Amino acid sequence: MIDTSAFQGKKAAYYTLGCKLNFSETSTFGKMLSELGVQSVKKGEKADICLINTCSVTEVADHKCRQAIHRLVRQNPGAFVVVTGCYAQLEPLKISKIEGVDLVLGSNEKANLVQYLSDGFVSRGSASTYGKDSGTATHCTEKTKDIKTFAPSCSRGNRTRYFLKVQDGCDYFCTYCTIPYARGFSRNPTIASLVAQAEEAVREGGKEIVLTGVNIGDFGKTTGESFVDLVKALDAMEGVQRYRISSMEPDLLSDELIDYCAQSRAFMPHWHIPLQSGSDTVLKLMHRHYDRQLFADKIHRIKEMTPDAFIGVDVMVGCRGETPECFEETYEFLKALDVTQLHVFPYSERPGTSALKIPYVVADADKRERSRRLLELSDEKTYAFYEHYIGQEAEVLFEKAPRGKAMHGFTKNYIRVELSAAEAREEYDNQLMTVQLGGFNHDKTALKATLKNG
Repeated sequence: MIDTSAFQGKKAAYYTLGCKLNFSETSTFGKMLSELGVQSVKKGEKADICLINTCSVTEVADHKCRQAIHRLVRQNPGAFVVVTGCYAQLEPLKISKIEGVDLVLGSNEKANLVQYLSDGFVSRGSASTYGKDSGTATHCTEKTKDIKTFAPSCSRGNRTRYFLKVQDGCDYFCTYCTIPYARGFSRNPTIASLVAQAEEAVREGGKEIVLTGVNIGDFGKTTGESFVDLVKALDAMEGVQRYRISSMEPDLLSDELIDYCAQSRAFMPHWHIPLQSGSDTVLKLMHRHYDRQLFADKIHRIKEMTPDAFIGVDVMVGCRGETPECFEETYEFLKALDVTQLHVFPYSERPGTSALKIPYVVADADKRERSRRLLELSDEKTYAFYEHYIGQEAEVLFEKAPRGKAMHGFTKNYIRVELSAAEAREEYDNQLMTVQLGGFNHDKTALKATLKNG
C-alpha cells in the first residue's frame, strides 16, 4: 500500500542519460510523483528525492552514470537516491555500493517505482533494509528472461513534444549490444491503450507525439497486432497534428509502412534508421538482420515516395572486425546514399557480449579518425539538405525558450529553425507557425526564420 502522505511537500531532482525512451520514462516518473505532491527542485534548492535514469550503451555511458550519481549525492545530502535504467539492470550490485544510493531498480521493478519509494520512506531507518546506514543500498532486479512488465509512458516533461512509449525490449541480440540484457525481450501494450494515451496528450494540449521504444518495428509480439496497424490507428485519431517515428530497424521497415506514411494525415516525412555498418562483412559479424542492399533499397523507396524526407542514420565505427577496407566500404556506401544526417558512435567493448570473440581490434586512434571523417560527411549532407529549403515557406512547431533568447522549432521534415529573440514571443510555445526560411544561423545548427502569420 502506498503511503501518499510520505510524499507531501517533498522536492525531487531528476537526471536522465541515454535515449529518448529514457527521457520519456523519467518524465512519466516525474508526473506520477507530482500527482502525489512532489515538486521538482528549482535552481539552488536541495532535493529530498533524487532519481537517476541510466544508460549503458557504451563504457562512456557507464562512466557518465557513475559521475551523475556521485554529483547528485554530493549536491543533495540526505536525499533518498534511486537509480534505475539499463545500467541499474546490468550492474545493480556495483551501483548499490556507491555511497549515498538508497535503492536500485531494474527494468522489471521500475514500473512500481512509487511503491518502492513509499516502502523506502517507511523503512529508511532500518539498516537492514534501506542502506544509508548499512553501506549497501537495496537492489531489486530480475534476470533478463524474467523481465515481463511494460511500464506505460507518454509524457513531455519540460519539452513541447510528447514521447509515447509503444514497445520495450529487444530479441535481436546483436553481438556488440547489451540492451536485450538490460531491457529484456520484446513486449508491447495494446493499440487501444496507446490510442487512449495519445488522446490524453491531446487533452493536455499536445500537438506532436514521437513514438519511442527499443525496437518499435517489432511491435505486436505481445498482442498479435502490427506496427502498421498502430500507425493507422493513431493517424485516424483527431487532435494530434504531428507524429514522428523515433527509430526503425531496416528489416522491419516495410514498404507498406513507407507508402502509408507518405500519404498519411499526420506522420511526418522524417525517418531514423540504424545502419551500423555499410560493409556486409561487418554486418554479418554484428549479427544484423539485413545487408547493405536491403538498406539502400529502403532509402530509395522512402525518397521515391517522399522526396523531402529527412533521413537520419546510426553508424558504428571501429567495431571488432572492421578492417580499414571494411570502413572504406562504409564510407563510400554512405557518401553515395541520399541520407541527411549521420549519428556516429565509436564502438565500445561491452562485457559479456559475443563481439569480444572477434579477433580483429581497431585502435582508439583509428576509431577517432573514422568518426571524424564520417562526421564531416554528415555535416556536408545536412548542410546541403538545409540549403535546398532556404527561401521557402514552412510550418514550424516552436518550443519555449528562455526569456530574451531565440526560439527554436522543427519543420515537418525536421529542419531546425531559429526565430530571433526580437521576434520570439512566449505565446508561440507549442504553436504551429508559418515562416519564411532564411540562411544559416551563426553556428550552422538551424535556418533563420521570419514569421509569415504572426
